[in-house]
Amino acid sequence: MSASQRILCGFLNPTLFHSSHSPKLPALILSHSFSIHRPISDPVMSSHQRRATNKEQKGKQQSKPNEQSPAMQSAAAEAVTNRFGGLTVAESSGQTYQVPSPSIQSGGVLQANQDSVQGQIAIWNPKSYGTVSGSTAVEVENTPIDKAGVEIVGNGAEVAVANKSSAGLSKLFNSNALADFTVDNSTHSLAQIRATFYPKFENEKSDQEVRMRMIEMVSKGLATVELVSLKHSGSLFMYAGPEGGAYAKNSYGNIYTAVGVFVLGRMFHEAWGPAARKKQAEFNDFIERNRICISMELVTAVLGDHGQRPKEDYVVVTAVTELGNGKPKFYSTPDVIAFCRKWRLPTNHVWLFSTRKSVTSFFAAYDALCEEGTATPVCKALDEVADISVPGSKDHVKVQGEILEGLVARVVSHESSKHLEKVLRDFPHPPSEEADSDFGPSLREICAANRSDEKQQMKALLESVGTSFCPNYVDWFRNGSVSSHSRNADRSILSNFLQAHPADFSTMKLQEMIRLMREKRFPAAFKCYHNFHKVDSVSTDNLYFKMVIHVHSDSAFRRYQKEMRYNPGLWPLYRGFFVDLNLFKANKEKAAEIAKNNNANNVNGNSDTSGQEGLANEDANLMIKLKFLTYKLRTFLIRNGLPVLFKEGPSSYRAYYLRQMKIWGTSAGKQRELSKMLDEWAGHIRRKYGNKQLSSSIYLSEAEPFLEKYAKRSPENQALIGSSGDFVRAEDFLAIVEGGGDEEGDLEREQELAPSSLSPSVKDTVTRDEGLIVFFPGIPGCAKSALCKEILSAPGGFGDDRPVHSLMGDLIKGRYWPKVAEECRRKPYSIILADKNAPNEEVWKQIEDMCRSTRASAVPVVPDSEGTDSNPFSLDALAVFMFRVLQRVNHPGNLDKASPNAGYVLLMFYHLYEGKSRKEFESELIERFGSLVMMPLLKSDRSPMPDSVKICVEEGINLYKLHTKRHGRLESTKGTYAKEWSKWEKQLRDILVDNADYLNSIQVPLESAVRQVLEQLKIIAKGDYLTPSTEKRKFGTIAFAAVSLPVSEVQSLLTDLAEKNPKVEAFLKDKHLEDTLKEAHVTLAHKRSHGVTAVASYGLFLNRQVPMGLTALLFSDKMAALEACPGSVDGERITSKNQWPHVTLWTAAGVAPKEANKLPELISEGKATRIEITPPITISGTLEFF
Repeated sequence: MSASQRILCGFLNPTLFHSSHSPKLPALILSHSFSIHRPISDPVMSSHQRRATNKEQKGKQQSKPNEQSPAMQSAAAEAVTNRFGGLTVAESSGQTYQVPSPSIQSGGVLQANQDSVQGQIAIWNPKSYGTVSGSTAVEVENTPIDKAGVEIVGNGAEVAVANKSSAGLSKLFNSNALADFTVDNSTHSLAQIRATFYPKFENEKSDQEVRMRMIEMVSKGLATVELVSLKHSGSLFMYAGPEGGAYAKNSYGNIYTAVGVFVLGRMFHEAWGPAARKKQAEFNDFIERNRICISMELVTAVLGDHGQRPKEDYVVVTAVTELGNGKPKFYSTPDVIAFCRKWRLPTNHVWLFSTRKSVTSFFAAYDALCEEGTATPVCKALDEVADISVPGSKDHVKVQGEILEGLVARVVSHESSKHLEKVLRDFPHPPSEEADSDFGPSLREICAANRSDEKQQMKALLESVGTSFCPNYVDWFRNGSVSSHSRNADRSILSNFLQAHPADFSTMKLQEMIRLMREKRFPAAFKCYHNFHKVDSVSTDNLYFKMVIHVHSDSAFRRYQKEMRYNPGLWPLYRGFFVDLNLFKANKEKAAEIAKNNNANNVNGNSDTSGQEGLANEDANLMIKLKFLTYKLRTFLIRNGLPVLFKEGPSSYRAYYLRQMKIWGTSAGKQRELSKMLDEWAGHIRRKYGNKQLSSSIYLSEAEPFLEKYAKRSPENQALIGSSGDFVRAEDFLAIVEGGGDEEGDLEREQELAPSSLSPSVKDTVTRDEGLIVFFPGIPGCAKSALCKEILSAPGGFGDDRPVHSLMGDLIKGRYWPKVAEECRRKPYSIILADKNAPNEEVWKQIEDMCRSTRASAVPVVPDSEGTDSNPFSLDALAVFMFRVLQRVNHPGNLDKASPNAGYVLLMFYHLYEGKSRKEFESELIERFGSLVMMPLLKSDRSPMPDSVKICVEEGINLYKLHTKRHGRLESTKGTYAKEWSKWEKQLRDILVDNADYLNSIQVPLESAVRQVLEQLKIIAKGDYLTPSTEKRKFGTIAFAAVSLPVSEVQSLLTDLAEKNPKVEAFLKDKHLEDTLKEAHVTLAHKRSHGVTAVASYGLFLNRQVPMGLTALLFSDKMAALEACPGSVDGERITSKNQWPHVTLWTAAGVAPKEANKLPELISEGKATRIEITPPITISGTLEFF
C-alpha cells in the first residue's frame, strides 16, 4: 500500500465522523460497518480488568449489529459523505465490518453526536485495548504513521483508502507549498496565540528590597501579598482543547504532552466518577469555544526525577488564560479557583497576607524554615500566620511527599481578599463522587506495559485517554518529511510572516516582538511546523503553521523586560509560547477591509491599562521565589552536579557545590553539614558507577537510599535531609524519551560539538549587540594586568562574536575614564577590559554613566578576600599585593621594586576602601552593576600569616594614619615622618623577602584564577548570570527572636548596683564582666521551644527599638541574670513567650546559658539571691532574629 493511499489520520477514530471539534479531514465513504483488528499482547489482567472484559463480552453477546436497516446505513453513509466528501474506502469482497461502539470513551471514543447522522446510531464494539481491558501492550507498525494515512487490517485483508484529490494537501506533504509561496503586496499574515504561560519575572531589585516594598504596600493598604503557589515539583503542561492542542514548555506532540493529556483525563474520572465522560466533552467544548488555555504543573514519576518522586501522578492548575484574538488575559487567583471548582480540577494551596503583621510574619516564618522546611511544618506555619488560607485540592504530603520545592509570593490588589472570600462562598468545595472503578489502567501500568519505544508509549496513552481529549493523533504522529524542517525552512516561514501585512492588531504586536528579538539577537528560536489540523484548507495562497517561540536562556527575559521599559507598548515575552500562523493572499476588497479594521484597532489597541488590578507598573509584577534547601540539595547539588562529579572529579564537584551554597547565602553551619554529606555521596556514587555517569532522570534511585541511610545516623542528619524513606521505584515504568531529550521535550535537538573541542560550539556562541565593560575595583598587585593579557589570548574569548579590547591605565596619557567612555562610543558592541584600579564611588559613578549613555553593561572583577570589619581586603591579602608589587621590574607605571615608596602607595589604595566591610563592598557593587566576579586570591587551607609580616603591615597602617592626619595626601618622602617611612619601606622589603616561600605558597595559581574568572565572565556575557543575594539578614539561620541591649548600658547599670549594694559588689568582684560580657539580649521566643509561628510573629517589630524595663538582679554561685519586662511599640505591648524574660549575664564553666531560666525557682528554694532595682531602669534595644 502506498503512502498516498493511506487515510490522512494517524489512527482511524469514530469521532472523526461525529465530533464538532474534529479537524476537517478527507472524507470516508462507508458502504458497510467494519471493525479494526490490532495486535494485542495482554498476558496479565488485574481483577478489575477481568471484570471489565467480562462486561464487554456480555455486551457483545447482547448487541444486535444486524438491527440497522439498509436505509439507516445509507443515512449514516450519506452524512459522512456530506461532511468529508472526496475519499472512498475500498471494500474486500465478502468482508463485513462493524463500527465499534462509542459508549466507552476512556477506552477509545466519546459518545457520538447522533444528530449528525439524523438520529441513527453507529455501533462500535469495543476491542481489548486501552482502559477497558487493562495494561495493554500496543504494537506499533514499522511503516511510518502520519497524517497522510494509516494501514488498516481487517480479518487479514488490506483495505485501501484513497486520498483526497487536493493540490493543497499534496503540496503540504511535499513541502512545495512553502517554496511556491511568494510575498507580495497582497500577502497577509494572521497570528493567534494558541497557548502560553506567565512571563518569566526577573526582579531588578534584591530579594530584600522586594520584601521591603511588599511590606510597605501592604502596610499602606495598597496591596495584599498573595502566596499563590505551594510549588509542586513537576513540568509545565498547557492544554487548549483537542483542536487547540497540548503543549510542554517548548514543544508539543511528544511523550510529555501525551502523558499530560492522559493525566488530565484521569483527573476528570477521579473527580466526576460516572459523569466523567460527559464532563470531559463539556469541558473541551467550553475551552475551545472561549479560546482558553489551562496551564498546569504536571507531577509524575514517569518523566524523570525532580526533588522527590511523587506517590501519585496528577496535575495542579497554575494559570487559566483567555486567549481571545488579542493579548492573553490571565485569570486572577480567585477566578482560577472558581474555574477549577466548577470543573473539579486540582488547585494549589493559596494564602493571603493583607496586614503588616501577617506579611512580616510570613517572611520571618520562611526565614526560620528555609533550610530545614518540609511540607507539613511549612503549611502549618503559614496557616497560622495568614489572614486567609485556601487548601489545595491535592494534599502535597499525600500525593507528592514532604520534600517541598518552594513558594511563590506576589503582590495583588487589596480587594483580592474580598474577591477570594466571595468565590469561596459562591464555589464551595465540590462533593466527592464515587470513583469510576472501570476507567482502566494507570499511567504507570501503561508505561510499564509498553517499553519498546517512545512511539509505542504515546500511542498506548492516547488510545487510553479517550476521544474527548484526543479525537485524533495528528500532533503526535506526522509525516517524517514534513515534521522535520531544516533551519532554512523555519527562517523562510518566519521571514514571510514578518514581511506580510498584519491581518489584525495581535499579528502586528507579535511581528513587533519577533522583529525586536531578532534585531537584538536574543537567545531564542522560532520553530515553525505544519499545522496538521488545517490540512484541507491549504492551498498555494493559504498556508497554516504552528510556531514555537523557544527562549534558550533566562537572559532573554531580562533583556526583553529592559526593552519593555523603553517601549511600554510591547507585548510580554511569555514562557511556553505557541502561535498559530496563517499566511494568505487577499484581493483588493479584502485587503482594504483588513486595513480599515487595523486602523481602528491601532487607535484603541494600546488602551490596555498597564499594571495589574490598578497597581503601578513597577509593582504589578512584583514577585519573589522562595525555595527550600531540602529540595535544592537534591536537584541543584546532587542531580545537577552529576556531570561535574563524573567528568571533572570530586575536587571540581566540591568547588561547584560550595559556589552554589555561597550564591544562596546558606548558613555556615549548614554548609559544613552539607559538605560532609556531599563528599560522602561523591565517594559512594563514584565507587559504585566508576566513570559511567548516573542518569539524572533516575538519580533518585541511588540518591534516596543513600540519603535515607545518612539521615538515620542522627537527628541533625534527619533535619538536613528533610524527609527520607518514602521511596518510589520508577525504572519499570519510566517514559521513554528518544534522542536523549530533556524534560522540555524539544522537537528538534541541536547538534552538539564533541566536548573535547576547545573552541565554543555554535550553539553556545551567542551574538550580542551591547557593549561590556570589565573593570577592577582592586589594589595594585591584584594581577589585573596579567588577567587581561590571559583573557585577550584565551581561545574563543567570551564565547560570543564581540571583539575584546584592553586599555591599560599606565599607558594611557591624560584622563583615563573619559578615554574608556570614548572607546565605548566608538565601538559600542565590543568588550573593553579597563585595566586600571577603580577604587571608589566616584569612578563607579562614571562607569554607570558610560553604561547609560552607550547602553553597555559593566562587570566588576574583585580579588576574593574575607576582608575586615572596616575594609573589604584582609591584611594577608594586602601583604600579598605588596609582595607582588615589590617583585616587579620595569613596570610601566613605575610602581615596582625600584620605587622608594611602593609600600606607601599600596597603603594609600588600601585606605581608599576604608569604612566598608566586605559585605557592604560586594553589596554596593552588585546593586550598582547587577553582577560581581570573584578572582581567587588566597588558598582557603592556608596557615596563619607569620607574626613578623602581620606586625610590619600593621605598623605601616598606623604610620599611614599618622601621616595623613597631619599632612593629608602629601608624599611619604616629605613631611614629618619621612625618616620613619624610609625605615619602614626597607623593613617591609626585608620581611617580605624572608617570608617569600610562605607568601608564594598561600596564593591560588594564576592559571586557576584566570580560568575561574573567565568562566564567570562567559556566564555573564551569555546572560545566564544569577545575581547573588545582597540581603542584609541572617538568611536561613533564624532560631529565636530577641531584643538586643547595648552592652555598655548594661555594664553601667551593674556598676551602679555594685556601688549601692555590697552583695552585688562582692558577687561581681571576680566575674570580670567588663571583659566577658560581649552581648546582652532578652529572648522573646525560640523556634524549638515555642514553634516557628511564635518566632515569626515578631517580624512585625523587626529592627524596631523596644524599651526593656530591668527590675531585678538574680544570681547564684553558677549564674546571674537581670529580670526584664518588655515595653510597647506603637502602642502594642511586646510579650515574651518565655515564662521568665531575662538577660543572662554570666554562667559558671560548664553551665549552659539556658540554665538561667531556673533562677526564679532557685530563689524560691533559697539557693539564689534577688536584688530589686528600685526604681526599675529602662534600656531600649533592637528586636532582631538570631
